[in-house]
Amino acid sequence: MGLLDDAKDAAQAAGEKVSRTVEDTKERISDAAEERQADAKVKQAEAERDRVKAKNDFKEGLRD
Repeated sequence: MGLLDDAKDAAQAAGEKVSRTVEDTKERISDAAEERQADAKVKQAEAERDRVKAKNDFKEGLRD
């Protein structure tokens, strides 16, 4: 029975390792997606800021 128990323990340990690896990979993918979304929001905010600044500069030029 010792050999069978050892094989069972080894299979269980391998399954747990695979499970942890899959979870880590899912988390890394999720983190990367969140980072890309945050970068996109920053770029959008910067574009909005530049647009408003250009509009305000134009208006200021008309006032002079």
